[in-house]
This record gives sequence, structure tokens and C-alpha cells, in this order.
Amino acid sequence: MLNRAIDGKPLVYLDNAATSQTPECVVDAITQMYHGHKANVHRGVHTLSQEATDRVEATREKVRGFINAHSIEEVIFTRGTTEGINLVASSMGEMMCNGDEIIVTEMEHHSNIVPWQLLGQRKRIRLRVVPVRDDGTLDLDAYEDLFGDSTRFVSITHMSNVLGTVNPVKKMIEIAHRHNVPVLVDGAQAAPHMPIDVQDLDCDFYALSAHKMYGPTGVGVLYGKKSWLERMTPYQGGGEMISTVTFGHTTFAALPFKFEAGTPHFVGIAAFGAAIDYLNELGMSEIAAREHELLCYATQQLRAIPGMRIYGEAEDKGAVISFLVNDINSYDMGLLLDKLGFAVRTGHHCAQPLMARYGVTGMVRASLAFYNTHDEIERLAAAIARVSQMF
Repeated sequence: MLNRAIDGKPLVYLDNAATSQTPECVVDAITQMYHGHKANVHRGVHTLSQEATDRVEATREKVRGFINAHSIEEVIFTRGTTEGINLVASSMGEMMCNGDEIIVTEMEHHSNIVPWQLLGQRKRIRLRVVPVRDDGTLDLDAYEDLFGDSTRFVSITHMSNVLGTVNPVKKMIEIAHRHNVPVLVDGAQAAPHMPIDVQDLDCDFYALSAHKMYGPTGVGVLYGKKSWLERMTPYQGGGEMISTVTFGHTTFAALPFKFEAGTPHFVGIAAFGAAIDYLNELGMSEIAAREHELLCYATQQLRAIPGMRIYGEAEDKGAVISFLVNDINSYDMGLLLDKLGFAVRTGHHCAQPLMARYGVTGMVRASLAFYNTHDEIERLAAAIARVSQMF
């Protein structure tokens, strides 16, 4: 994929915050499952079913280790971060009452806004919003001031998909827990780029997506503390998540299967295990250091372009640069960069409230991964300068 040409130009892939490219070991794992081990999991005594089940449960253990969960009972497979957040919003919402309040931040992805709004329509739950400063960091004093007698939940992003800001979630969790309020962390952007330790963070829930972690699409993970998961009602009903069923009553399966209704994407889950092995082999600390160096170099190169405006300049920042040049529309910039071989993202990035905060309708986003290079960054800067001269 990275060796493709676009309109005769070598592809420079800079849309990693949307989805990352996939190493051969992951593709091979998918092929192996389809060719040799495709059978429904957890439901058969025959050899193929047991083989497929073993591969799924091996991935569950790999995820547990990757995020340092206490047990595999706390690792639930989903279709992605969005489904994980919806699961929590639905199940935790059953415990909430009219007038309760949920704290989110101004930089949230729509996936961490809309599920809570849907809950609010059912139960008149109110969203309280932590403001973002001009430099892209959160106002933590304002955050603490939002807590009150009606605060029931906090749901915050670990790393902004637009600004790259890595939020001080451990501190924010400590503040919330002083008020006896549980916290969900949206880890979609953070999990591919830095070590994650849910026990050290002490978060109550953590959601992530495989396709941003060099794995397959349609697979995600929701981590939840066992104490909360035991109290929550299932998000969906169906096969696998039950213990007994009659027409009068159903009892649910033990964790984590209580929240895994229906046939899972077992091929993708097995391949996600290969992606975790790949990341562990490279080393998450090494990946973080490599991407930080690329971010610093890219920021330096892009800042030299006349009319460049970079949004998000937090000291603790992931490898994401969102920008505008003069008054050039983000779509126009992205379209012309594509003709020059650059895959960047344009528009509101599923963060319209954040766009409104900065008074723009969209931005251009270049998001880096460890496989990007200095040469690609230099070519990007030259291409942006070339496009800006056309307007």
C-alpha cells in the first residue's frame, strides 16, 4: 500500500489518525483464519471451533497484557471505540436519573458526544463541557468546578484526534474519583501511539479500536473494571451472552461474555492479536519516541510556510498536525495535495464543536505514524507551499 502511486506521484500516507496501514503479519493472520480455522467460536466441541476459540481468547489475553488490565474478564470485544462508548452510555445510563450530569470536553469526537446526547433525550441528562484553551489544552480549573451533586459520569478523550493534545487523564480521573464519579477514557487515538496502563490510570472504562493500531477493521475493545461490569445490564441481547433462557426469564453469562452478543468478528479478533504482537515487538515506548521526533520535525517544516496556522500546540502532544494556510479552504487544500500524492484528512474531523471553538468550518490534518519519514515530511511542506502559491 505504501508503495502505491497516486496520479503518477508516490503515495505519502498521512491519514493515520483515521486508520493505519496493515503489516503483512496481520494480513497473513486473516488469511490463515479463513483458510484453516474458520468456525464459529465458543459454541462447538469440534476441532475447528476449538481452534478458532483458542485464537480469539489468546487475543483477549494479549489485549489484557497490552493495556495491563487486571483480568481477561475486564476485556470486552466490540466493533470499535464507538460501540464501546455506546455500550457504556446505554448500560450506565440505566443507572442514571433525570437531572443527572455528565462531563465531557470541548475536544471530543462526535462518538463521545452523540451517545450521551441520545441518553439525554431519554432521561434529560445534561452535558457539562470542559473548555479548551487557545493552545489546545484543557482548562483543568474549569473541569474541577463542573463537579456537583448531580455529576454522575465523566467521559473524556485521552488524545485529541484534531489537536493531538494528550490530556492529563490520570489527574482528571483522580479529581473525578474524589467526587465518587466513574470515568470512561476514549483511547482510540492514544492506544496506537503510547504505552497504556489502565490500572495506573485507574480509569473505570477504556475504549480503543484495532484498525488504528495496525490491525483489522470492525474490531475494538472496551476495558471495564469488573466491579462496574458486574453491575451493568447488557447492551445487546442474543446468543453467547446468556446462561439460561426461557420465555419467562433469562440469566446472563459470566464476564466478559455477558456483553458479547452474537457471533463476533472472530477472524478480525485473531488478526488483532497479530497486530498486538507486532506493536509489542517494536515497543510502544520506541514508537512514541519515533513519532515525537517526526512531529517535532514536521512542525518545524510546516511553520516555515507563509500564512501557516497550526491548531493545537500543547507541550504533551501526539503526532497530529491540523492546520490552515491563509484563507484556503481545507477541502481545496486536501484535494490538491491528493493530486500531488498526499493522503491527508480535511473537514471537521467529527469534532464540529471544536471547529466552532476555533471559529473555522474545517482544517487539514496530517497525522503521522512510525513508518513516515523525514523525506515525506519535507515533500509535504514543499507541496503545501506550492498549493498556497496557487491561490
